[in-house]
Amino acid sequence: MDRLKILIVDDESRMRKLVKDFLVKSNYDVLEAEDGSQALDLFFEQNDIALIILDVMMPKMDGWQVCREIRSYSKVPIIMLTAKSDERDELQGFELGVDEYISKPFSPKILVARVEAILRRTNQINADEILEAGGITINKAAHIVTLDGKQIDLSYKEFELLSYFVENRGIALSREKILNSVWNYDYFGDARTIDTHVKKLRNKMGNKGDLIKTIWGMGYKFEVD
Repeated sequence: MDRLKILIVDDESRMRKLVKDFLVKSNYDVLEAEDGSQALDLFFEQNDIALIILDVMMPKMDGWQVCREIRSYSKVPIIMLTAKSDERDELQGFELGVDEYISKPFSPKILVARVEAILRRTNQINADEILEAGGITINKAAHIVTLDGKQIDLSYKEFELLSYFVENRGIALSREKILNSVWNYDYFGDARTIDTHVKKLRNKMGNKGDLIKTIWGMGYKFEVD
């Protein structure tokens, strides 16, 4: 499969290089823009950009303006970066159709994990691929899970839940987010059903069940050391 192309837009060259290095290591092609105007020129020159990482505060044209312009033509996934942690900014971002909103400083590894999760969600990364993490192998096409080469039997929901954790490894996931993604938005039951499924899943995974960390008062995070 061709390497997916990602556009990084940030006026700080050090920030662009940091993010680019991590993305290149993860097998992405990366384009860079140092301001909003240059970002738009690049976006319209290239017709195959898979995702945009967009800083809010930039000269010439800020991230909000760039986002509005791109959204009038395209639904390409956009991750907004900002030094602010103002809830109003976050709400504005989602109203403009931003897919993720990340405040600086952030972990580049977490950013890459979010990039991968968004690209899977928008079907730009093949959903039938084989997922691997911490000795766990998930063949989504065959619906098979192996732990260190030994196959385990999971229910349909347990399989979907484990796949979702592995696809979003390193990211803290609230019960509501898990419920919406695995059980879909039309599920009106108690979010605590997640806890029951996670408990059963951990038991079937044996020692590897410890990779699913509990975040008290929030939800869970799949983490491989």
